[in-house]
Amino acid sequence: VQLQASGGGLVQAGGSLRLTCVASGNIFSSNVMGWYRQAPGKQRELVALILSGGGVLNYLDSVKGRFTISRDNAKNTVYLQMNSLKPEDTAVYYCNLNQRGSSYWGQGTQVTVSS
Repeated sequence: VQLQASGGGLVQAGGSLRLTCVASGNIFSSNVMGWYRQAPGKQRELVALILSGGGVLNYLDSVKGRFTISRDNAKNTVYLQMNSLKPEDTAVYYCNLNQRGSSYWGQGTQVTVSS
């Protein structure tokens, strides 16, 4: 299984970005996909998770109301729509897929929010 994340970049505070992660390989119909982020000097933290049926498990409190996770199972793709971005959202964002006890990670995409 490989995950390819894209969509990061430099944006001013208040702006928006949409992250995309495409999974390829042996993808089972039942899985959980999600986004994590890691800021410099900080631990990686969970941003949001979404089930293959579309149910969202949770959002990081600091992004609730601003970020929306979604997925397209036909394309094995998960998205993260990020609105009203803040400088504290600056981090490397990683996509993740969990299925049948195995966890897979994408390469990360840098999001930088300037004040």
